[in-house]
Amino acid sequence: MKLFLKYIKPYVYYYILGPIFMLVEVAGEIILPWLLSKIINVGAANHDVGYITRIGLVMVLVAVCMAVGGVLGAWFAANAAMNFGADLRMDLFEKIQKFSFNNIDKFSTGSLITRLTNDITQIQNMIMQTLRACLRSPGILIGAITMAFVISPSLAIVFIIVVPVLVISIIIIMKKAFPRFKALQNSIDCLNSCVQEGLVNIRLIKSFVRKDYEEKRFDEHNKDLFDKNIHAMNIMIKYQPVMTLALNATTVAVVWFGGNMIIGGKMQVGDLTAFINYIVQIMGSLTMLSIVFLNWARAVASFRRVREVLEEEIDLTDDNALYKERKVEDGNISFKNVSFRYYKNSEENVLSNISFDVKAGQTLAIIGPTGSGKTTLVSLISRLYDVDAGEVCVDGVNVKEYSLDNLRNGIGMVLQKNTLFSGDIYENLRWGNENADEKTIAQAAADAQADKFIRGFREGYNTQLGQGGSNVSGGQKQRLCIARALLKHPKILILDDSTSAVDTATEKYIRDVLYGKYSDMTKIIIAQRITSVMEADEILVMDNGCVKGFGTHEELLKTCPLYKEIFDIQISKEVG
Repeated sequence: MKLFLKYIKPYVYYYILGPIFMLVEVAGEIILPWLLSKIINVGAANHDVGYITRIGLVMVLVAVCMAVGGVLGAWFAANAAMNFGADLRMDLFEKIQKFSFNNIDKFSTGSLITRLTNDITQIQNMIMQTLRACLRSPGILIGAITMAFVISPSLAIVFIIVVPVLVISIIIIMKKAFPRFKALQNSIDCLNSCVQEGLVNIRLIKSFVRKDYEEKRFDEHNKDLFDKNIHAMNIMIKYQPVMTLALNATTVAVVWFGGNMIIGGKMQVGDLTAFINYIVQIMGSLTMLSIVFLNWARAVASFRRVREVLEEEIDLTDDNALYKERKVEDGNISFKNVSFRYYKNSEENVLSNISFDVKAGQTLAIIGPTGSGKTTLVSLISRLYDVDAGEVCVDGVNVKEYSLDNLRNGIGMVLQKNTLFSGDIYENLRWGNENADEKTIAQAAADAQADKFIRGFREGYNTQLGQGGSNVSGGQKQRLCIARALLKHPKILILDDSTSAVDTATEKYIRDVLYGKYSDMTKIIIAQRITSVMEADEILVMDNGCVKGFGTHEELLKTCPLYKEIFDIQISKEVG
């Protein structure tokens, strides 16, 4: 719990004042039955209207104080819980933003969403209920039992029997509740992942007519969540009859024995009335404590899930970087005997003994079969992953020696999966340069062959994009992403198969712009088309994570069988 103390300290006065004001409400609840007994025993018995009026006014004053205490106590508790949740959610989100791809692989997207939302909501509810009940319920329990013994010690003995039974019941319930609530939260993870996948891939589902399959899959997760919910709630369902039986049995016993005591002249009617009120208060406080404990069981499961994210060790940091202030200045790239594995316990490398150099301003094209490691290779340049052996250097400095921000600010990437965000086109393009004016943005879009189709929209650059750019075509999305990267004007530009959805004429225009206007920029182009790489200064041919060839187009046609094979398949057949 020490991990979460930082979210309490800034608002510690909320945590103090909330319970204090709740004690005001507790004092009122304990006093009111006693005052009522006075009205019955003295005022009503003696027909003393003045006494009844005076005590009644005191009761009204007590009720007002209770209301003020209850409202302020609830207000402070709500503020404490909401501030705790807001700060924790912010830190959790910031921690996730620092995750490397390897860290993210340990948690599903649906699970992280659940932890940011549902789990923190459970924690907030627990804090609020705890602050409202931590002194209120025990205070009422102790105060009511004390008053019961003051009124009639012999009649109060019944509590010595009932209360321990209920406490034992609560302990048993707590032990059974925790694993059930943990399973419930995991089930919410699965449902969220299912919903996310279904919504993100809705077009694919429709195109493959897999609606029935996805509905069945969702129904399975939904039913599992339903079953887990029922399984967890059964704990409370079973406890309620026990509590109700205990309350009714205690009330019957008190009325029976108290009635006989009244008949025998050993107790007054008002005292029995107050005693019954205290029974209700005692049972009510125990019920509230049981609910708090159940919420604690669920919140503890949520605490642990949130803590897993907060304590996740980030494997890519710049804590040990020697040149934190250094920026990418030229764009020279060097791979020196680089090997890499996604899973460190795997025997086979994804990349094996990769070595090559790219000078600043040059264009390196990478080609090879699907799964040959091309995307993985370029991911090492911006330290999305760290190498297992060898070195990746930028401007002669190992990428591990840069700060992550400075390294990545010097590199522009257009990934295979083109991602756009909800908002207008201006907002999306300004991801490359948040201070870019409209003219600069339009020029970058023109260079990426995007300006024409953007202006074809009714609202032009103010056109709102759907989630993930759902209302633009694949080729339009690629060109917007290229424009965004060009706006950044990085020293190194990486295009990972980012023109696959555009026609060859548009692709050639983009290449001509890159080779001409952006000649000072080091460019790495991953492509499947041989025509996309032929004009590059150097071409890297990969297969099965290894370099099969490195050189110009003409050199590779003579020295690299794999490159010649790709050329023959794509070009020779077209000519023939």
